[in-house]
Amino acid sequence: MPKPRRGRPRSEAAESHAAIMDAIYELLQKRPASKLTMDAVATRAKVGKPTLYKWWPSKAALIMAMFQERLAGKLEAPKGPTVEGVIRAKMRHLIKEFNGLFGKVMADLIAEGQSDPSILKELYEGHIKLRRESTVADIERGKANGEFAADIDPELLIDSMFGPLYYRMLLRLGPLTEQFGNDLISQTLRGVRPGSTKSHRGKVQRD
Repeated sequence: MPKPRRGRPRSEAAESHAAIMDAIYELLQKRPASKLTMDAVATRAKVGKPTLYKWWPSKAALIMAMFQERLAGKLEAPKGPTVEGVIRAKMRHLIKEFNGLFGKVMADLIAEGQSDPSILKELYEGHIKLRRESTVADIERGKANGEFAADIDPELLIDSMFGPLYYRMLLRLGPLTEQFGNDLISQTLRGVRPGSTKSHRGKVQRD
């Protein structure tokens, strides 16, 4: 006689959902999103294809759901005595993620988003925006405590530091290493120390 299952039994829908997420996670480790098919997901998850379309309107939406559930994780802002230290910790974390399945799926979603702008919007609203806002708050704190010049634009500073990671990841121009991230931050922050902005502007005007 089989032993009774402990705890609350999982619903059939919940089990199917988990199987689908597992299937996408496993399949994307072996192939790009462009080669992933709804048939392959349905077969691996052992569900009917109509079940997929009942919950997700497209393959890209399905991949996005897995990305949010299995890869994106919770927003955990590192803490430290200096804002620069916090930003360096965020850089190390992002580089580590970009070198794994997270980076592969992120690149796939950006590629899919070129023909479906709604994917880019969802990627930004559901993942990038919160992390960007967190770093803007860090930079504002750095401006307040004197680490950064008071007239620095946080949005531009973020683009200057983290934009090259996406550029290198998408175009595969070189390896994404911790050293690359540290050098990128060091060079970028040279221009945002108190007093550096004014002196730089003065040189530009004289030229």
